[in-house]
Amino acid sequence: MGTFLGHLMPAFFFLFYCLYYSVLVSLALLRKQRVLKLPLPPKEKRRRWQLVPMEGGVKVVITTIGIVLEFFFPPGVNRLVIIDWKDPRRPFLFKDNWHHITMYGFFLLSGVADIVSHSCRARPCVKLERAAEALAFYVLALMMASHLENKNTLEIRVHVLFMVPVLVVALVLSVEVWVPDQPQLWVLKAWMGLVLSSWLLQLSVLLYTPITGQPWRAEDPTDLAFLSIFFCWHLALGVAILAATYGLCSLWHHRYSSWTEASNARYQLCPTDSRGEELEKLQAEVTLQEGGI
Repeated sequence: MGTFLGHLMPAFFFLFYCLYYSVLVSLALLRKQRVLKLPLPPKEKRRRWQLVPMEGGVKVVITTIGIVLEFFFPPGVNRLVIIDWKDPRRPFLFKDNWHHITMYGFFLLSGVADIVSHSCRARPCVKLERAAEALAFYVLALMMASHLENKNTLEIRVHVLFMVPVLVVALVLSVEVWVPDQPQLWVLKAWMGLVLSSWLLQLSVLLYTPITGQPWRAEDPTDLAFLSIFFCWHLALGVAILAATYGLCSLWHHRYSSWTEASNARYQLCPTDSRGEELEKLQAEVTLQEGGI
C-alpha cells in the first residue's frame, strides 16, 4: 500500500462503497423508510443471490486481495515473516506492510460479520454489523496514528486530516449500535465517507504524483496551509456529491412512481359481480354499440 497504486485501490473501494451507500440513503429518505434497507424474505424463501449480502461479499473479496498483495507483491517477495530470526537482536520486519494488513484484516472481519448476520440468522443482526464496522474504523484511525512515526510534517498533516472523517464515521457507527435507523446519522455517515474517500485519492496524488510535477515542500508553511484549505474543499465536495446523488435519485423515484401509478390506473380488473353497477354500465355500452352497428 506504500505506493501510488497501493493507495488508489482502497481509495476507489471507499469511494464506490460510499456512493452506493449514498444512493441507499437517498432512496430511504425519498421513500420515508424507517430502516435503511428493507428486510429480506425469510431465509428459506431467499434466492441464491440473496443468501450472501453484497456489502459483506465485496468487503471480503477486496480486503483479501489487499492482504495478498501486501504479502506477495511484487512477485517473488514474501512478507509473511514478521521477525528476523537470523539477526541476534530479533528485529521486527515490514512494519508498514503489517500496518496495512491489520487494517485490511479488520475490514475483512466486518465483511464476515455481515455475511454471518444475514446467512446464519433468521433476522439480520444490525448491531453486530455496526459494531464490527465501527471496530474496523477505530483500528484504521489507530493504525494511521502509529503510521505517523518518522514522517515529515507534510505527511503527518495529510494523515491527521484523513483521520478526522475516519473518527467521525467510527463514532457514528458506535452510536448506531445503540440507536440504529436514524436518518440524520445516515446522512452524516454518507457525507464523511465521501470526504474520506476523496481525501484518500487526494493523498495518493499529493504524495506520489503531484499535478504540478513538483513535490510538495514539507518545510514550506504555504504548502502546509493549502492542505487545510484543500481539505475544506473536500468537505464541500462531499456535500455536493451527496446533494447530486439525492437529486438524481429523486428524479428516478418520482419518474418510477408516476410510471407505476399510470400502469396501475391503466390496467384494472374487470368487475365480475353480476349485480355490480359498473358491469351494468358496460353491458349498456355494448348494447348501444351493437344497435349502432
